[in-house]
Amino acid sequence: MHRATAAINPLQTLLDLINSTLSLLLRSSLSVHSFVGRWTALNSKLASLHSSVADISDSPHWAQNPLLHTLLPQLLSTLQRLTALADQCTDAEFAGGKLLMQSDLDMAASSLSNQLRDLDLLLRSGVLHQSNAIVLSHPGPGSDKEDLGFFIRDLFTRLQIGGVEFKKKALESLLQLLNGGDDKSPGLVAREGNVAYLIHLLDFHQQPSVREQAIFAVCLLASADDESSRKAVFEEGGLGPLLRILESGSTHLKEKAAMAVEALTGDPENAWAVSAYGGVSVLIEGCRSGSPATQTHAAGAIRNIANVEEIKTALGEEGAVPVLIQLLLSGTMTAQEKSANCIAILASSDEYFRALIIRERALQRLMHLIQDLRSSDTLEHVLRAITSLTASDCCSKILSSSTLFLVQLAEFIKQGNTTLQQISVSLLAHLSVHVSDGNKRALGSCMGSLVKLMESPKPVGLQESAAQSLLSLLTVRSNRKELVRDEKSVMRLVQMLDPKNHEMASSNFSVAVVAAVLSGGSGGCRKRLVAAGAYPHMQRLAEMEIAGSKKALQRLTGGRLKTIFSWTWRGIDPGN
Repeated sequence: MHRATAAINPLQTLLDLINSTLSLLLRSSLSVHSFVGRWTALNSKLASLHSSVADISDSPHWAQNPLLHTLLPQLLSTLQRLTALADQCTDAEFAGGKLLMQSDLDMAASSLSNQLRDLDLLLRSGVLHQSNAIVLSHPGPGSDKEDLGFFIRDLFTRLQIGGVEFKKKALESLLQLLNGGDDKSPGLVAREGNVAYLIHLLDFHQQPSVREQAIFAVCLLASADDESSRKAVFEEGGLGPLLRILESGSTHLKEKAAMAVEALTGDPENAWAVSAYGGVSVLIEGCRSGSPATQTHAAGAIRNIANVEEIKTALGEEGAVPVLIQLLLSGTMTAQEKSANCIAILASSDEYFRALIIRERALQRLMHLIQDLRSSDTLEHVLRAITSLTASDCCSKILSSSTLFLVQLAEFIKQGNTTLQQISVSLLAHLSVHVSDGNKRALGSCMGSLVKLMESPKPVGLQESAAQSLLSLLTVRSNRKELVRDEKSVMRLVQMLDPKNHEMASSNFSVAVVAAVLSGGSGGCRKRLVAAGAYPHMQRLAEMEIAGSKKALQRLTGGRLKTIFSWTWRGIDPGN
């Protein structure tokens, strides 16, 4: 045994006293006459304790561990209490109260079990074999995984065994580690620490300052980029306590809990559990009455769970729609984006949610909102929600009759990012059947952008939507004239007619657009297209029997197919 410090370290004297008391107790427990069954179970625990105490004595740095300053005196007190009880039970003429003795034995056995567990935890952590087991000695930036692993094990050992002050200091060090900027720290804590015990500290019965620090630590683990730490928090049952904190904690703790719940529900495999913990109403209330930060994260969590069928139904029944719409109008920029995403998801799901959204006059609010929003992400979600609402005829008619909305849609087509353009073109194509000629003229400024989008083979459906929108606008004579005055658009159309460029655009769409341009019989339109080189491409397409090409060719030549070559060779414009 390592007893070099016995003369100056009171822990050695204490350990010796524990050893001697334990040896006597092991012998006396075998000679009791009363409550033999209980003492048999106690004897087994005492034998395990004897082995653990021997292991402590054999550990090279046991005397340096501050946890033993608390644990060993508690252990000695329990052994002395058991010794006194053993003396009473050894007396063959024991006449004391049996119920009182049973209670005393059970209480002492419970204390012994807890202390035995703590000793076992201390031994298994390996900290008694290290000389630097000091919770405040945070590993430096260059520390390797082994040093960090030891630090985390030591930290959690103190957290589990120590009193309130030990727990506070251990949690302070844990928070320092998790806030240190090292992306690997959360994963190491999940592997080397005891996340289940950390979640246990979230219980409302824990000491308030300890509980608050534990909440911060769990939230950092749940919100980390490391998948293993998020998984550990969820699998150890962290979602339920976090939802309870979101429901009834302080403002600051609610914000932290909402952030953690959003992160945990980001994994689709975890989202279902929100309903199991009764969390749907909690999240809705967080959106309704929480601080701006709580609202933002609660909306994010609702967005994450909105695709889970059972939860989706609960969202409707619990009144999520009006709360999300209000948040969309009054929340922070990030809250607006997340609530818009939620509404878009719900609107696209089924008629039930579309009816709920329409009932809240959400369409008008969404239409008004796009005039003020600056975030392209939020705009995308709002437009997706509006697009889903067009499944209702009444919504389509409202949208197609709003000049202000249609002009804004044209601006997105002209100046929006790629995604905004795609959504806007698709929406315009859907609405085009209801748009009046007056509004079609108002949309004329986006025709050049529509022609350009017809060149894009991806995403699938974009060319068709752009062509469909353009064909609708070209039913107005002034739009046809405006388009052919745009040299770039005319050149793009002609290039798309070239069979060699079939990968750039579908010939069917470009043929249809050219035919639409020529539908009014305007010689000026015909002249500009022929001058740009449309004729030979259209002739080739007609030979290939591309749908609509023969009719377009006839319009392009004004019915004068036989003389077109001689005109072109002599430099005479066929359009005249």
